[in-house]
Amino acid sequence: MHFTTAIKPPDHIPGLKRYFLFQNNRLLTIESGSNISVPMADDIADIPVKLISFHYLGRLDGTYCFFGEMDPAAEIPRNMALHGLRRLYGALNEKLYALAGRAMHILDWDATYQMCSKCGNRLHEKENELLAKHCPICNQSYYLNPSPAVIVAVIKDDSILLAHANRFSGMFYSVIAGFVEPGEDLEACVKREVKEETNIDVKNVRYFGSQPWPYSHSLMIGFTAEYAGGSIKVDGEENSDAAWFKADSLPEQIPGELSIARKLIDWFIEQNIMRLPSSTIKS
Repeated sequence: MHFTTAIKPPDHIPGLKRYFLFQNNRLLTIESGSNISVPMADDIADIPVKLISFHYLGRLDGTYCFFGEMDPAAEIPRNMALHGLRRLYGALNEKLYALAGRAMHILDWDATYQMCSKCGNRLHEKENELLAKHCPICNQSYYLNPSPAVIVAVIKDDSILLAHANRFSGMFYSVIAGFVEPGEDLEACVKREVKEETNIDVKNVRYFGSQPWPYSHSLMIGFTAEYAGGSIKVDGEENSDAAWFKADSLPEQIPGELSIARKLIDWFIEQNIMRLPSSTIKS
């Protein structure tokens, strides 16, 4: 599935239309049995849906995608439901989920940047620039920028470093992650975050991949790194535990398959799979 973004929709829309509509930061979905999807225009054509805002998102293959914010008091149509994006993680098609995150990010940015922080005048959307606003009085410009964050699989021999953050429920463990600070390059951020969270030093930091992450409007930039020294020590403020895990003894709860965190863990498993009996690999 290929997505093409644009500032404005064409004057004539020859294809299908899909609507990503939010109410109180929850996405309107259409549900049929266990199948959850994002409504097409025909699904809500005969239903009065009150909108506070409405925007063009872009085209997903032959489908034109729009998004907007529903009136907080609007009633939800029958056979539809509202869900937070965390609830929909893994339930929606991967591409639709990514577009829903993009839409929510833009809506939040649009609501936040209404007035110029320099002179206080109302901001206007830039006609020829995507996701940009400007102040007609002082000419200050504002752009939608995701917050960069690093996420890293630290490897020591045949083990991976995983941590249980205080915000996690149950016995959920994941790889180390954190936001980039001003004036810091990505590799330095990897080393700092691992050191701060686990007291471990790393070396040979290598780029792995990236993923937009809607919950904190961030761009997750994945890396792998090798153990360079130190013993695990958590401060108790961010993480309650951290440990080295082998591919055949991973925690019962790890990140879902859509996340880059899981892709890093799966990469680690693939590197070690030849050493293990197939019955010991967790799915």
